Amino acid sequence: MAGSVNKVILIGNLGADPEIRRTQDGRPIANLRIATSETWRDRNSGERKEKTEWHSVVIFNEGLCKVAEQYLKKGATVYIEGQLQTRKWQDQTGNDRYSTEIVLQGFNSTLTMLGGRGEGGGASRGGNDFGGGGYDDYGAAPAPARSGGGSAGRGSSAPASGGFSRDLDDDIPF
Repeated sequence: MAGSVNKVILIGNLGADPEIRRTQDGRPIANLRIATSETWRDRNSGERKEKTEWHSVVIFNEGLCKVAEQYLKKGATVYIEGQLQTRKWQDQTGNDRYSTEIVLQGFNSTLTMLGGRGEGGGASRGGNDFGGGGYDDYGAAPAPARSGGGSAGRGSSAPASGGFSRDLDDDIPF
């Protein structure tokens, strides 16, 4: 295998309002609790069953923290893309503990508000080049998209680079 992939994609509902903290130098960190559920029918009883998983999400991307702080509320449906990370820490008695979290940082992170449970929809991306209305780690707006496929489309009638029009004649020149 040439490499490896560490990517988590979730669609779920916030179990509480985002918790926003700040580092000593003032950078925001957002903590989210996202619930995902699966439902099925019990074969024996025909009863509908549901299992809910709770996921801890930590956002280090400054632009995405701003979106979480301003727009996300308990019950909101969100789509996220991030990386799985496990950190080691010690509890009050000195025992080693481990926490596995989905981390959104850098350019490979996405937070999209899907507008569930009475919330308005919207989108934000973490600085990648697929489009969207997000910000990079330093609060600057991302560069224009090179291709479509993001959560916010961009249309343009301007000529392509090099001064050529995209409206080309389809006749074969011979």
